[in-house]
Amino acid sequence: MIRLDHVSLRYEDGPDVLSDVNLHLAEGSFHFLTGPSGAGKTSLLKLIFLAHRASAGRVSIMGHDIATLSRHQMSLTRRQIGVIFQDFRLIDHLSVYENVALPLKIAGQREGRYQKDVLELLQWVGLGQRIDALPATLSGGEKQRAAIARAVITRPRLIVADEPTGNVDPEMGLRLIRLLDELNKMGTTILLATHDQQLWTHFAHPRLHLEAAQVHMAKPQEAL
Repeated sequence: MIRLDHVSLRYEDGPDVLSDVNLHLAEGSFHFLTGPSGAGKTSLLKLIFLAHRASAGRVSIMGHDIATLSRHQMSLTRRQIGVIFQDFRLIDHLSVYENVALPLKIAGQREGRYQKDVLELLQWVGLGQRIDALPATLSGGEKQRAAIARAVITRPRLIVADEPTGNVDPEMGLRLIRLLDELNKMGTTILLATHDQQLWTHFAHPRLHLEAAQVHMAKPQEAL
């Protein structure tokens, strides 16, 4: 699903944020990504969800060498990736239902085809009674559940999550990860960046650790 071979990333003339990274993640896997603040976790995720291009090396997603994809092929690949941001990025003037349905609408689907799926998903994430609410009226946990629903509504093969529990309380954080865990059991590949030790100690998924521009498989006792 994800393959990085000798990948480096730097911004303009700055130092390497990532240096000679080799990373191979199988389809259907679930990995936590940890590391100190400023280590480059968000930059690595942006490479994977195709928001950045590597300065050196080869990035392959879903078997496609990103450097060889046409603009159309790149667009099709992006549609198979769900992204969950720490700051939610919900659109203020759209309701919960409209925010979650937006990726399907952008893809050209008619509402008659997706309305039932959107409503069922909102019920599943506990927002069935909030479909008409605007983001400003939602709690942090509700916003994050809406963001997760929007990321998964297209049934992506890959979900990339950047500190998805950073704005919710610990109990809600565990609940949100359980939702992603259920999606993973259905075959979706998950890569989730977090600094919250409570999360990766509650779940048996392997953990990648990013520090000093390098990524390696973390040992269970390794501190953040």
